[in-house]
Amino acid sequence: MKLLIDVIGWSGSGFLILAYGLTLVAHNKYVNYAKYLNLFGALLIAINCYYYNAIPSFVSNIIWSVMATLTIYKTKKRERYFVKPRFRM
Repeated sequence: MKLLIDVIGWSGSGFLILAYGLTLVAHNKYVNYAKYLNLFGALLIAINCYYYNAIPSFVSNIIWSVMATLTIYKTKKRERYFVKPRFRM
């Protein structure tokens, strides 16, 4: 079980680092992927922190995942109202 929790924690850390790297790519082509990576990375790290009873880090990562969820929701809501019409020819 400990090995699984360690793999989960390291995977979450990798997701967060990858998400940050994607935000640095020119023209923000991968920003939407970074939002989901932030969410899943924070949740995985929160699981790891909870297992090891690291409560301050657990709370920080839960807050991080809530912020990522709100960002995804806000983006989806904005896309729904501001969809550009496509012209067919």
